[in-house]
Amino acid sequence: MAVRGNSIIKGIEISEIVGLLNRAYADEWLAYYQYFIESKVTKGIMKDAVVSELTLHAADELRHANLLADRILQLGGTPLLHPQEWFKQTNCGYDEPKEFDVVAILQDSIKGEQCAISTYSSLVDIVKDKDIVTYNMVSQILADEVEHEEDLQALHDDISEFIFNIKKSLQ
Repeated sequence: MAVRGNSIIKGIEISEIVGLLNRAYADEWLAYYQYFIESKVTKGIMKDAVVSELTLHAADELRHANLLADRILQLGGTPLLHPQEWFKQTNCGYDEPKEFDVVAILQDSIKGEQCAISTYSSLVDIVKDKDIVTYNMVSQILADEVEHEEDLQALHDDISEFIFNIKKSLQ
């Protein structure tokens, strides 16, 4: 634990920060797995583009989990040690894919990113002016999640428009 580093935290208990970071850590592992498995089962038009995007996002979620684990350790805490804890601690939950078509997969992924944006937005508000190190890290993760939502939404919109135009031309 970084004694001097932790001494700059003001107006919030370190244990509260660790708890919030562990919840986000659980979310990141579940998001990683969701993207990983969705990239394996996705079917349909523009599948390769969707799989590529999901694979990139999975890598980002794993990177986020690593950042969170490192910060938890810096604060003297312990990252969640068992995957079962992810389901107990998660903010966003995990919904296994039930439909494998690209549009349904993208909709599920967008929903997950929107939850992540809400989670990190709240976390940024909580640690602002109290823990600058966590604030900076969480702000960067939030920026990534906003970018992820935009990427997925643009892909969803492109595919949906393409399908609409195909159906229209066949009438």
